[in-house]
Amino acid sequence: MTADISILDLFLQASLLVKMVMLILLGMSIVSWAMIIKRSKVLSQAAKESESFEDKFWSGVDLSVIYQSVAKRKDELSGTEEIFYSGFTEFARLRKSNANSPDYIMEGTGRAMRVAVAREVDELENSLPFLATVGSISPYIGLFGTVWGIMHAFIALGEVKQATLAMVAPGIAEALVATAMGLFAAIPAVMAYNRLSNKVSKLEHSYATFSEEFHSILHRQVMAGRE
Repeated sequence: MTADISILDLFLQASLLVKMVMLILLGMSIVSWAMIIKRSKVLSQAAKESESFEDKFWSGVDLSVIYQSVAKRKDELSGTEEIFYSGFTEFARLRKSNANSPDYIMEGTGRAMRVAVAREVDELENSLPFLATVGSISPYIGLFGTVWGIMHAFIALGEVKQATLAMVAPGIAEALVATAMGLFAAIPAVMAYNRLSNKVSKLEHSYATFSEEFHSILHRQVMAGRE
């Protein structure tokens, strides 16, 4: 055994169970990185789309004009546009059949937008539970591999008459690689989870704020029409 042995050599010399642990951790790391990259792009795009639509919404364009524009691509909507479309569609439907019940109209409209907000937030949070799981269990999976590897190293050491550090060191080194891989998988997952969760919280707050402001605008329209 040389001092400059590589991680690949340690992996190849490890026991079958430790190899399985390392492969599981490597797979979890690869999947989590793929999810981190994909979810980062999705959240960045959602923030841009939300900002763009709100700029259009507050530009003074008539709401019915915006609605007609949005309705043409109703199957492609997401984020703030979906909340606007759901709220305005329900508002128009209830106002047509319950023109003399402003409270009923606004209650139904608010409910439709709350459902839309919840649905959009659920979509944004997709993959985050997996990252949280990887961040929490990867160190323990790695530790399990390490304990198993060290146990086998000492069992093998007990079978010889004269034990030396050179005999047990390779086995311990192989086992410790599992812990290192557990941390390698867990640390980026935890950091990404915290960062992405913060982005989701900001978008959720933005959606909720827009929903309340839009609700107030529609309420004023109902009261003005009643008068």
